[in-house]
Parts: sequence; C-alpha cells; structure tokens
Amino acid sequence: MAGSLNKIMQNLQSSGNKSDQKTLEPIRGAGKYVIGTQVKHKIFGFRGVIFDVDPIFSNSEEWYQSIPKDFRPKKEQPFYHLLAETPEKSPYVAYVSEQNLILDDEKNDPIWHPEMEEYFEDIVDGRFVLRLKAN
Repeated sequence: MAGSLNKIMQNLQSSGNKSDQKTLEPIRGAGKYVIGTQVKHKIFGFRGVIFDVDPIFSNSEEWYQSIPKDFRPKKEQPFYHLLAETPEKSPYVAYVSEQNLILDDEKNDPIWHPEMEEYFEDIVDGRFVLRLKAN
C-alpha cells in the first residue's frame, strides 16, 4: 500500500472528532479524486473504488510498456489504485491514470470486492468511508 493511504489513516486515527473521520478532503496536489470515490474507466468501462493515490506514475516500466501505445497514458499525472469489478472477470486491483477515469454513474449499485471491508466501513453521501485501524 502506498504512503498516501497510510498518512490519511494516521490523520484519522489521531483525530478525536468523529465527524472529521466521516469526511475525507482531497490531499493537496494528489489528484482530482479522493479515496473512497466510486469511479469508472473511460475506455474499458470497469468500475472501482479508489483506495490509494500516487501523485505520479509509480509502477514498473515493464507494466507501463505493456500498455498499447494508443492507450498509454502520460506518467506525470495521478494514478489510482482501485478495488475493481467487471462482469467478465473476478474482482481485482487496478492501477489507472487520472485521464482514464470518470465518476461512476451507477452509485446506486455499489462496487463489490472481497477486500472492500479491509479498507472501508460504510458509504456516506455516495462515497466509501475508510475503516479506522488500530496500530
């Protein structure tokens, strides 16, 4: 798990105000979407919930080069870790550039993923709420 989720979890754990724990503000400069947002891939249509954000590309060069040139995103943008689902295959973890994501228009049909309960505890105002973990 990348560092930004750990920082958020630490901030939430140190906060004594329960209402602060139910809302997550975007990390300055981290991207358009915040952790807990339900999104959809613009090209491939799979859906997912963001559980971490990298401010710029942070995967392997081999993974990056495996993307066909016509679809290869620029590296200098946020990349999101998603708990993803699609009817065609088992739930999985996806790594997607910001340019390839849109808000999911199926918010009345929440994402299901076997790891969902590890990261999230509830849905509030259409956004998944991070689960607080004891150290």
